[in-house]
Amino acid sequence: QVRLVESGGGLVQPGESLRLSCAASGTFFSINTMGWYRQAPGKQRELVAHITSDGITNYADSVKGRFTISKDNAKNTLYLQMNSLKPEDTAVYTCNADQVLLPGGTFSYNYWGQGTQVPVSS
Repeated sequence: QVRLVESGGGLVQPGESLRLSCAASGTFFSINTMGWYRQAPGKQRELVAHITSDGITNYADSVKGRFTISKDNAKNTLYLQMNSLKPEDTAVYTCNADQVLLPGGTFSYNYWGQGTQVPVSS
């Protein structure tokens, strides 16, 4: 139905920038809200940012002003631009699609990618 594949992760030094991508593929008409989550070792997964089909965005307070979520509907791709990275941003970042509209007019829920690792360290 829906497959999400993240890319763009990798080692980055504090203060530098990185852009993550999430490509959605499969048989579906549309995706409602998509978001980026992250999970550091030993910690719970947290929402970083999400964006609706209308382009309305929301951010966690910890990343507000530094991260920007966006999407390219033509490419079915979600992005997360991360600027001024800090060591506390170190985590595995995962893409999520909370609701998709399938052929036949039915909905399916809660698709996750495998995640991409972002270590922020000097």
